[in-house]
This record gives sequence, structure tokens and C-alpha cells, in this order.
Amino acid sequence: MPDKSLLSVRDKISQSLNSQILLLDGAMGTMIQGHDLQEKDYRGERFADWPSDLKGNNDLLSLTQPSIISGIHKQYLEAGTNIIETNTFNSNAPSMADYGMEDFVYELNFEAAKIARAAADQFQQTNDQEVYIAGILGPSSRTCSLSPDVEDPAYRNITFDALVETYSEATAALLDGGADLIMVETIFDTLNAKAALFAIDCVAQERDMDIPIMISGTITDASGRTLSGQTTEAFWHSVRHAKPISVGLNCALGAAELRPFLQKLSQISDCYVSVHPNAGMPNQFGEYDQSAAEMAEIIKEFGEEGLFNIVGGCCGTTPLHIKLIKEAATNLTPRVPAAKPQSMLLSGLEPLEIDADSLFINIGERTNVTGSAAFRKLIEAGDYEAALQVARQQVENGAQIIDINMDEGMLDSESAMVRFLNLIAGEPDISKVPLMIDSSKWSIIEAGLKCVQGKSIVNSISMKEGEEAFIQQAKLVKRYGAAVVVMAFDEEGQADTLKRKVEICKRAYDLLTQTVGLDPHDIIFDPNIFA
Repeated sequence: MPDKSLLSVRDKISQSLNSQILLLDGAMGTMIQGHDLQEKDYRGERFADWPSDLKGNNDLLSLTQPSIISGIHKQYLEAGTNIIETNTFNSNAPSMADYGMEDFVYELNFEAAKIARAAADQFQQTNDQEVYIAGILGPSSRTCSLSPDVEDPAYRNITFDALVETYSEATAALLDGGADLIMVETIFDTLNAKAALFAIDCVAQERDMDIPIMISGTITDASGRTLSGQTTEAFWHSVRHAKPISVGLNCALGAAELRPFLQKLSQISDCYVSVHPNAGMPNQFGEYDQSAAEMAEIIKEFGEEGLFNIVGGCCGTTPLHIKLIKEAATNLTPRVPAAKPQSMLLSGLEPLEIDADSLFINIGERTNVTGSAAFRKLIEAGDYEAALQVARQQVENGAQIIDINMDEGMLDSESAMVRFLNLIAGEPDISKVPLMIDSSKWSIIEAGLKCVQGKSIVNSISMKEGEEAFIQQAKLVKRYGAAVVVMAFDEEGQADTLKRKVEICKRAYDLLTQTVGLDPHDIIFDPNIFA
């Protein structure tokens, strides 16, 4: 066995998870509530004259009451926690805008990570306990996939780019403060999460480092879907491209209610699985009544089924919950990750798997202004309601994927693509299927990718502008979490012979898999059959 001190954080965690179950901490908010803090406590001296109310801004306590946050971390460490979560659930610009504190995103994340790091380092001086700091990126108070305006379903009050910007700043600050890994958690909108994953990858590239990622979604009710409508399997297909160290579920439901969705995630995930549920369902006062012993017993049943590798608690849980969960999990065998799928995994609100037995996939192409004069006229006239009906009819008639193309000289194609995709997001009977974002212009494709929470297909890229541009676009396809159609073009033009088709496709495949690191199953070749 290699010397653990020489391993990367990812390798250290993986080595541990192969032989034992690791413990997350419990609820930060629940513990803060126990201190009965008032407005003046949140303000401290530094923010005594702040113009808006600050009570309830728990993340601010990392600046104004750091000893309280440190004390909570220490209680969870003493309960047996291996992974401490930073007090940064709302430390992003949209959430901090509620308090007029958008300019404090870096400082909040940096100081929270420093507090957690110091608490862990001090604890480890006298305890032989494996401890990692998980820098938390919360979901933010806004959603990229849904409109807050019932009168305008295409409207969004946050953009993908704005989320990438704030999550990039937060990620950098968390790492600077001492975080070992980043956890994107309580995901109710997968598009928000994709923006966070995009940001993490940008920071990793800038720093030339491997950033281990934990991803945890939240199922909002018994339907088994996220707030933005995705099933558990579709959610996993949408985020798998980030190659997380773990994927899991937390919040919204108690452990018992999470069981069927955790079972599904455990069956399909080829990475480790985490779970940190609430202490039961909230009562009429919004409080959590499930005792530590009751919760630990349910968690033990999960472990006996082999459902998880990492376990902890969310809303309503305390150090006692974590202590008893640790005792319940001590002799359990860790879950073995599922085998890597040998198929293309796509998703809208629902999953689509294309494997060797999938002889034909029906792609609806009527929502393409270059292929349908009727659809083009609807878009040119601004009749998006009728255009949506075209998409709906395609799905009703059996389309498993629908192709969206807005390439028309008389259109603002980028704006039309964004509006149409935003409208589709609000139509579950359409958005249940994966989308193919189709354009001859990369800027239009990229605008579309910023609107889609599922795993889509880019149609298309090629080497006609050379390897550098091809690789750059392919890396972005991977970062956005999409599959891609590759046209058999190169610098010399379209492949028109069998030999040229094979040569170009082979060259593209090697670049995509070896240089870009794209999953081979996410590549579709178009060998120009009409040539």
C-alpha cells in the first residue's frame, strides 16, 4: 500500500472509502439556532451600522462570531466526523444580495474555510481521526431553469454566467482558506449545479490542480424529482461529466423517505455515494423531531443494504445524531461502486440510455428553422406558443430527442435559441426528453448549453478550422456536460472518400479521448453520408 502522506486528497479519500464508511457532519443551522442569537449578535462591531437586517444570515457569523462556528465544528469532530462542511451554504452573490453583501463572497468563503481548517488541525493534534474540509457551494436563492414570473415563462432572474462568476470566486476562496475538496450540495436545480461544476473546472484549470468534488442533490417530494423536475437518474446523467468523487442526496426528506431514491442512485452510480438526510420530516412548526437513535437505526438499514459510502445529517441533526450514526455504521461494509456504463447517457427531465442494443433513436427535427419552413415562420413571427406545440407534437409522436436549430439570417439566432430553450424548460411534457442543440455557429451552441439542465447533444463541431479551435470547443462541450456530434471535415474540407472519412474520424477520436478527455460514449460521428 502506498504511503498515504504522498497521495493526493482524491487518492487518500478513495483509499479510505474502499475500506470504510466516512462520516459527514450534521446541520450547521440547527446548531446556530441553539445559540438564540439576536440582531446585534449577527452584526457584531464591524456591521453595527449595516443598513439592512442581518439576523438569519448564518454565513456572516464566520466574520462576526467565529468562535461559535469553530465551536460547532469541534462538537461534530468530537462526535466522529471525517468531513467537516464549511459555513458557506449561502456565501454566493445571489443569496448575499438579500442583505446587500454581494461584495463579501470571497471573504465569507475564505474565513469560513480557515475556521474549519483550524478546528480540524487542532483536533487532529490529539486525535488519530481522518478529517477533510469540504468547501460548500450551496444552490443559491435563484434558479436558472425556471422563471419567477408567471407572466413570462422565458424570463430568468439569474444567468448561468453570473452563477459561474460567483461560484468561481467562492471556490477559489474556499481553497485559499484550506478546503480539501468542494461539495456542491442541496441541488434543487441541476442547471445551477452545472454552473458550479463549470466554475470548479475553470478554477482547477487556472491552478493546474485536481479538485475533488462531492455532488449532492435534493429530492423535494415523493415524486422522486428535484424542484426543477429531474428524476434521480436524469440528475446523475447531467452531472456525471464532472467525475465527482461522490454523488448523493440530502435535505428535503427524512432518511426513510429518501430510501427508494438512494437505492436508485446506488444502483447506477459508478462513483461513491453519500447521503445526509434531515432528521425526519418537519412538523407543523418547521421543526425536526426524529431522535438520534431513530435516525441511526434507519441509516443502519441503509448500510446493511450497501447503499452508501459517506453518511451524515442535514436539517435538524446534531452531534448526537452524528455520534449514533457513526456507531451504527462502524461495522458496515462500504458500498461498491457500480460498473462504468458502456453506453451514452443523456437526459432531459428523464433519462435516456443509448447502448449497443439501441438500433434506432428517433430525433425530432421539426424544431429546426433550416429544415421546416412552417417552424421558421412561427419563430420569425414571434409565435413561440405555436412553436412549442411543434416540439410537443414531436415528443408525442415518439421523438426520443428533439433537435433545436435557429440558424436563419433574418433572426437574432442566439436570442431565439435562448428564449425557445427557456420556454421548453417550463414544459415538462417536452423537456422530459434530451435536446440536441444544433447550429453552425459556436456562439449559438454555447448560448444554448447555458439554458439546459439535462445532458444534451451538441450538433456539431469539426476540424475544418484546425485542431486548436476543435480542441477548444470540445473542452467546452465536456465542461458543459454534453455529448457531441463530430462532422467529418478537416482543414482540407469535407471527407468525400472512405479513406478520408476514416482518417478524419480517427484523428478526431484520438484528440477527443486523449487530449480533451471526453468519454468515448459521448461521441457521435457524422461521416457525411450524402458525400
